Amino acid sequence: APGVYQLASLLVELDASDEASRILCADALYQMGCVEEAHKLLSLALSGNPQRSPILARLALLQLKKGFMYDGNQLLKKVIRIGDTSCLLPIMDIFKDEDRKLMQTHCHFRALTILKDKQED
Repeated sequence: APGVYQLASLLVELDASDEASRILCADALYQMGCVEEAHKLLSLALSGNPQRSPILARLALLQLKKGFMYDGNQLLKKVIRIGDTSCLLPIMDIFKDEDRKLMQTHCHFRALTILKDKQED
């Protein structure tokens, strides 16, 4: 992860508008345990394009990891509304095992809650 971070940082320096390099840099920061720095970088990337599902999904995980369930839910809802959920499966490969389980469990329980609420209506 440190080598990937250094390479991605150089790519960001060469082209500050390169979203893929920013995401790669944030993923490396996340892998190194620098969650706050990854969050800042993703938030900055999101400000340039608020409809990017790969960024929103990563931010959702970071919010869930910090215990901000409401914020994580809102970001996941936005990913679903955009309709580009294809980013979720590749992102799951990047997540650490405990975070992958956190995201899966959270999404599973939210889905069950939604289904239960609809059945009651």
